[in-house]
Amino acid sequence: MIVDFYFDFLSPFSYLANHRLSKLARDYSFSIRYHSIDLGRVKMAIGNNGPSNRDLKVKLEYLKVDLQRWAEMYQIPLVFPSNFNSRKMNVGLYYPDAVAQASVYVDILFNAIWGEGTAPDSESLPGLVSEKLNWDLVAFERFLNSETATERYEEQTQAAIERKVFGVPTIFLGNEMWWGNDRLFMFERAMKAAF
Repeated sequence: MIVDFYFDFLSPFSYLANHRLSKLARDYSFSIRYHSIDLGRVKMAIGNNGPSNRDLKVKLEYLKVDLQRWAEMYQIPLVFPSNFNSRKMNVGLYYPDAVAQASVYVDILFNAIWGEGTAPDSESLPGLVSEKLNWDLVAFERFLNSETATERYEEQTQAAIERKVFGVPTIFLGNEMWWGNDRLFMFERAMKAAF
């Protein structure tokens, strides 16, 4: 059984969902297929061109409290990074060596960005990933700045739009979709029913 997980490293809710989804994958013996996508493009594709939560001060103040509640419930740290420039590390998921190590790649980066508060465009992140996954740093950085990487990322984002993904985190089992970390309990019910 394969579950598709659409995310953007700029999303703290994707960080939370990744943690919970990984546990559910172990509990219910399914595989996760990871898709990093451009959240901004996905939102624009459905006409959602309003301000982001980060630009809505009152809502953001509440969301920070809400996110901490989720993190405490999951027993994981949550630290806001200094920016949300996630494109480079999103693109990195499509590095050829990442195919077999996608779950570890995603975990390393979510932990660095949202667990420790490292900016997603930090120059240290490619080195961190390369060291932990035993990759050639020069080759990885070359890929991150390549046309091939950009094309692959754009293809994945377009495929998500065609699949009617409108936000992150989004999870699919077959054609059934769940959007949001807070829908994972519904997804778990579907898993229980399948076993």
